[in-house]
Amino acid sequence: MINRFRLGLVSSVALSVMLVACGPSNPSDEKPDTVAEVVETAGKIVKDDKFTYANYDEVQVRHVHLDLDVDFDQKKLIGTASLDLERIKLGANQLVLDTKGLTITEVRVFKDDPLDEGKVLGFVMGEDDPVLGRKLMLPLAPETSSVEITYETSPEAEGLQWLSPQQTAGKEHPFLFSQAQALNARTMAPLQDTPAVRMTYSATLRVPDGLVALMSAETLGDDGEGEFEFDMRQPIPSYLLAIAVGDIKFKAINDHIGVYAEDYILDAAVEEFSETPDMERANAELYGPYRWDRYDMIVLPPSFPFGGMENPRLSFLTPTLVAGDKSLTNVVAHELAHSWSGNLVTNSSWRDSWLNEGFTSYVENRVMEALYGKDRAVMEQALALEDLKRDIADNPPELSQLKLPESLRHPDDAFTNVAYVKGQFFLMFLEERFGREAFDPFLKNYFDTYAFEAITTEDFLSYMDKTIRSELPDAVSDADVQEWVFGQGLPDTAADPQSDAFEKVTAIISDWSSGVSSASEIDASGWSTHEWLHFVNNLPEALSDAQFADLDRAFSFTGTQNAETAFAWYLKTIAGGYEPAEAALEDFLLTVGRGKFIYRLYAALEANGKGDWARDVYARSRPGYHPIAQRRIDAILEG
Repeated sequence: MINRFRLGLVSSVALSVMLVACGPSNPSDEKPDTVAEVVETAGKIVKDDKFTYANYDEVQVRHVHLDLDVDFDQKKLIGTASLDLERIKLGANQLVLDTKGLTITEVRVFKDDPLDEGKVLGFVMGEDDPVLGRKLMLPLAPETSSVEITYETSPEAEGLQWLSPQQTAGKEHPFLFSQAQALNARTMAPLQDTPAVRMTYSATLRVPDGLVALMSAETLGDDGEGEFEFDMRQPIPSYLLAIAVGDIKFKAINDHIGVYAEDYILDAAVEEFSETPDMERANAELYGPYRWDRYDMIVLPPSFPFGGMENPRLSFLTPTLVAGDKSLTNVVAHELAHSWSGNLVTNSSWRDSWLNEGFTSYVENRVMEALYGKDRAVMEQALALEDLKRDIADNPPELSQLKLPESLRHPDDAFTNVAYVKGQFFLMFLEERFGREAFDPFLKNYFDTYAFEAITTEDFLSYMDKTIRSELPDAVSDADVQEWVFGQGLPDTAADPQSDAFEKVTAIISDWSSGVSSASEIDASGWSTHEWLHFVNNLPEALSDAQFADLDRAFSFTGTQNAETAFAWYLKTIAGGYEPAEAALEDFLLTVGRGKFIYRLYAALEANGKGDWARDVYARSRPGYHPIAQRRIDAILEG
């Protein structure tokens, strides 16, 4: 737990003893012997995020003001970042910030005096690290209360994607959007780029005429000539800093929820996401009020590499969610749920990413059950469990722990289905053992207790031990918690969701694959996307061209506009060598940038003897992919 209140209780001697190295390292991963040992150490870790240079145990940034020109010609943000500071350690005489690819041209320091005009300060930049970037070291005088840093970003900044007009739907205006999670805020501004530190922020952005600027903050207004003002009054971690600039339109869903998008998809997105107010009400009934004022969404260009990103007040969403039947809106439920789990209560380091994603996946599923019924919730659990088992099989065993080891090499490795689904199933296990009548109030109180704070896994276990476990001591054993949180793989106590609808689909697959019926005889009327996914995912591994063709004639899988179904189908056709699907697969890879789909498709092509074809398609697709996706696929195709 890292925040000003708890740090105030720790002496400077203890701080120096408990300090963890700033850079990536590979120390031994010692597991606690007992859950009691975990509870005993909760709240005592002063600095446990090795993916930041920041000396946040000594000084913390409490507010940032950005004053930036958005330069599409140079593909740069150019301007200043002003940082208000708070001393955590008495006598701290240095501020260390994270940067990556930034050019720093001047630093000025200021006293806590409105008449102080500041003075230029010398600074030191550390050596460049491929993961962490370069640390910026600034000497601090006792009277220094803020610093102003003049800088510009790099055209290759991984946290920013600059799209030419030709890469947008309208073809007339360029587009910019950011993706700060996990380590990319430092490519946008010099900051303490760690989830352990929360800050408020404000910003002034100047953009080309005719474009709209948005941020993960309240828009205070624009002057009609391209200058926009923003203010985020609730403290957030750096990875929730977000910006989007483009030919963006807006339509309201209700008085505090709406959709931003390019004109071509705006009406469809508003209809697709029209049930978002119901999701918000379901969340609030379970876990307390929404605390971020507005909840808007923006549908980004297809190169956005994720399903969604939970930037407060403005969730970023992929256009692949606009399926026309509201079948994929669980992603909206997920990003909205982050307003409680993640944005409100935040993991203090990426080793604890399940605190963000596992809680959010659990809350998402509870909301889907509340709105659409138990059957849909169970189907989504079953599909998620399949994905989890695949990730456990495909990754090193130590990455199947909820509390990830200190040897974690990159935060991206923390975002597997272990964090999302194993975390969700752990909470489902706790719910089953404690009972909903006790577990729901426990979670609501948890969100209230740690609101706007960053915590560790140990903090959560300590809180659980002191509250619901003390009230119901026989419900969950120390061994249960130990196995779930620090053990590898999936515990035997994990739920095994069984869907009646899926069982019927499985029987249909058996009849079809054994030749009892042809695809044209299958009555799939009324099937949900979840049933279609179960159908495709569970087709036999070895399908003949005739079987592929039979399915395609009946259901038109090749070229389907439902991205989830298309992805599942193309994985099958790659493994089965079904060449008639290649043209549609090529188009999919050229037009969809969502990492969930394209990473596995490129990996499947490489693994099934189609690596040269994949590299040819990638050479044409790569300019339209986000830098995060480019880095991941480069690694896949380079072995």
